Amino acid sequence: MSVDHYENFPVASVLLPESLRHPVSVIYRFARTADDFADEGELPPLERLASLESYRAELRRLEAGQPTASPLFKELREVVAAYRLPLDPFHNLLDAFSQDVTKRRYANFCELMDYCQRSANPVGRLMLHLYGRLDATNLESSDAICSALQLTNFWQDVDSDFRRNRIYLPQDDMARFGVTEAQIAAHDVSGGWWNLMRFQIDRTRWMMLRGAPLAKRLPGRIGLELRAVMQGGLMILEKLERTSGDVFRKRPVLKTFDWPRLVARAIAM
Repeated sequence: MSVDHYENFPVASVLLPESLRHPVSVIYRFARTADDFADEGELPPLERLASLESYRAELRRLEAGQPTASPLFKELREVVAAYRLPLDPFHNLLDAFSQDVTKRRYANFCELMDYCQRSANPVGRLMLHLYGRLDATNLESSDAICSALQLTNFWQDVDSDFRRNRIYLPQDDMARFGVTEAQIAAHDVSGGWWNLMRFQIDRTRWMMLRGAPLAKRLPGRIGLELRAVMQGGLMILEKLERTSGDVFRKRPVLKTFDWPRLVARAIAM
């Protein structure tokens, strides 16, 4: 797990059982490449949306049992068939990435959570399908963890998102703490900035810990992998706290020396 680009989702790490690394890698590549359509390069919005629509067309071909020329979707077809994965989570991811192209501000936390339900939670749900651990309790915990990881990514990336003309900080929270877009543009962390960021950090940590029992319910290496992912997110939140939320001068990232502590925490959970 690297908390960087599309980082908060499980990747085929050495912590996973070997049999699961390939299907997880295929799901990750689907999500990562689709996310890049929305974020990377200099393409105009209509071309970005067209690229995402091409993935929807491939999913429809997969649903209809029609052949595909795409190597990625050939692999995805095999994984979907082998693990009987639903396709709705893949469609939800594409909807979220399309929203990134067209929606630049979020009025409140409810709007942001609606986005997380489609941008992050589908991956956790797919993991539960792969693990054979799908039930209502696990789904609720998985959604809490995945949304918290997505929010963590937003808070560490306030600056880079703003350069794409996106602000994921809820507009009503910004108004409540007296933070303006001009402040973000000027990298100004005075006034209510730290109070705003501390509020988001506390809420995100609470959400992560609410889902934490799932990491204990999952057995063996899949449980350890999830605990490591969670600890990575929690460490990013700690780094945000140590800089009083100043993501402009020191964006929090996991470094090599963080990993022994991260793994130790994951084992001790």
